[in-house]
Amino acid sequence: MKTPFITDEKLSALTKQYSTPFHLYDEAGIRKTARALNQAFGWAPNFKEYFAVKATPTPAILKILQEEGCGFDCASGVELELVKRLGARGDDIMFTSNDTAPGEFAQAAELGATLTLDAIELIPDMMAEIGVPETVSLRYNPGGIFAMGTEIMDMPEESKFGMTRAQVIAGVADLAARGTKNFGLHAFLASNTLTNEYYATLARVIFELVLEIREKTGVTLDFVNLSGGIGIAYKPDETPNDIAVIGEKVHAVYDELLVANGISNLQIVTELGRFMLAPNGHLITKVLHLKRTYRDYVGTDATAANLMRPAIYGAYHHISVMGKENAPHERLYDVTGSLCENKDKFAIQRQLPEIAVGDILVIHDTGAHGAAMGYQYNGKLRSAEILLQENGETRMIRRAETLDDYFATMVFENEI
Repeated sequence: MKTPFITDEKLSALTKQYSTPFHLYDEAGIRKTARALNQAFGWAPNFKEYFAVKATPTPAILKILQEEGCGFDCASGVELELVKRLGARGDDIMFTSNDTAPGEFAQAAELGATLTLDAIELIPDMMAEIGVPETVSLRYNPGGIFAMGTEIMDMPEESKFGMTRAQVIAGVADLAARGTKNFGLHAFLASNTLTNEYYATLARVIFELVLEIREKTGVTLDFVNLSGGIGIAYKPDETPNDIAVIGEKVHAVYDELLVANGISNLQIVTELGRFMLAPNGHLITKVLHLKRTYRDYVGTDATAANLMRPAIYGAYHHISVMGKENAPHERLYDVTGSLCENKDKFAIQRQLPEIAVGDILVIHDTGAHGAAMGYQYNGKLRSAEILLQENGETRMIRRAETLDDYFATMVFENEI
């Protein structure tokens, strides 16, 4: 079973202080994860984690990661503005966009961010806005099917992201001829992998291309971005990834391919999101109704507007019934929200303890891609975000939306 990072007693007091539903984050867990990552890659020259802002774009969370030495990976102009307001500049920011909107290259360049180009066709757009940048990273998509052993991990050929091998090499040659001095290489092959082998396998793909680029263009790259893809154990019977083991496996490939071929100072960076935050967040919700038809339903005050992943991916999120963790899990329930949408379910036919109206449910592993993916279907307002601080106290780090927020951008006929 998964154990919440907050006690029954503390959560009971918290739900009297803040209206459910709300997202709850564990500061101690976030800092512990960041420190473990930095230690695992301490061997790598100038290692830096660029947290994927899209996963949890909440200023207080980003500030914690900033204090732990992390930079930020941004994918839009709004995300760039968010980290700017946190004081991030220059080497603190990666801008990894796709289908990049006009003006965003200039916005990123003004902050001194490192640009990652998703398509060779974007080179003219970038140059029209900012000229020839001193540093550029190119995103690589190897195509085909990515498999580890007999298990298919993902289908890069179906991904809209990145360039072909030939395009990456041509892009480096073109930009080097125009005056770009520093180059990086980015690749992402699979999402939410639950194996200590993934990063090392990805590193091998990238390092081999680093050597080919040097051979064909004369350019020795300055950094590689292993991106994200390290998953978490959403289910209680799954074995979590071991970041220390992952770091050592990448180290071995680094020595085998790069150091052995005269490259010993290539910087390694990552842009993790889920791994950094998901286990360090809970969605807290209260049971409003019980319903029995062809199944037994538990109706909560949270909806897919608070946590979209189960509705769109069929994703598993473990659920704890507070105060009943040790009770027999003998009842079969669908746990739902109130949206006019049948996919609005957090669990389908899940074995749980006997549930009563008023029970508090903890939905686990929602710290990344939880609040960030919220929306307002059926007029549902986004919920508050609360931080459980290292000292055991809590504070609100984002208030819940209000009716005034919801109507703020609407134009009614009598207002025209």
